[in-house]
Amino acid sequence: MRWDRGHESPDLIDRRGQAGGGGGGGLSGILALAPLLVRHPIGIVVLLLLLAGSVLLGRFGTSDTDAPPVTRTTGASGAGDEEKHFVAFVLDDAQKTWREIFAERGRRYENAKLVLFDGETPTACGYGLSATGPFYCPSDGRVYIDLSFYDELSRRFGARGDFAQAYVVAHEIGHHVQNQLGVPHALRGLTRSEREGAGGANVRLELQADCYAGVWAHSTETRGLLEAGDVDEAMTAASAVGDDRLQEHASGVVTPETFTHGTAEQRARWFRKGYERGDMAACDTFEAPAL
Repeated sequence: MRWDRGHESPDLIDRRGQAGGGGGGGLSGILALAPLLVRHPIGIVVLLLLLAGSVLLGRFGTSDTDAPPVTRTTGASGAGDEEKHFVAFVLDDAQKTWREIFAERGRRYENAKLVLFDGETPTACGYGLSATGPFYCPSDGRVYIDLSFYDELSRRFGARGDFAQAYVVAHEIGHHVQNQLGVPHALRGLTRSEREGAGGANVRLELQADCYAGVWAHSTETRGLLEAGDVDEAMTAASAVGDDRLQEHASGVVTPETFTHGTAEQRARWFRKGYERGDMAACDTFEAPAL
């Protein structure tokens, strides 16, 4: 992807290196177990108890308002610094795109913030952990990313390249778009059976965010920012985090009734749909008879 190196974004918050942000000590075991624990109802209870114990031990850090600022000494060519600037560029570019799309529809888009953290971080949705992967918190309108996720995405799942990383940011911003459109609020009255499973609202919500990421990718192509292979990188990343792929990797067993994000094929297909159409109207997963 063609991008502006050395980019600084006013919407990026760098918490890396702050007290409580390293995820060390007793939390290391919790982080290692989290991906397995959250797949089962009893496991979630166990995870919450473990985290509660960590709170009592004072292992959690502070918020932006009471933590000292962090000075990065990494040179401009350092890998961590390069990733930060790339994420900042994608964040700015994606939000500029959505401001324009909203304006065309007579709406106002409010920018999200993106928080970089190490290991663990406080959020308005509870304590965030690296083990959960990048996530969006609708309560504070912020995206949270531990950049080590990109290493995991490349090493374990073979999703390499800068546009694979860009897809991750664009997907989370897609959730911010949904939040401003009131989509999560509209789903609050649904029953558990309506929300869960392969065809449930939770999966439809995630696939719509994938489609919105594709809409942004379409915009980058029209502006000459895409390079050969970029779309394939994003498609590979979308497939890598499909529920079936992750479950098979973790346990060798695929259970559609526990899906939360959609299959590898579905995630790649909805991203491509947004990319090919370039229109958010094409992303209505909630009215789609088949995903």
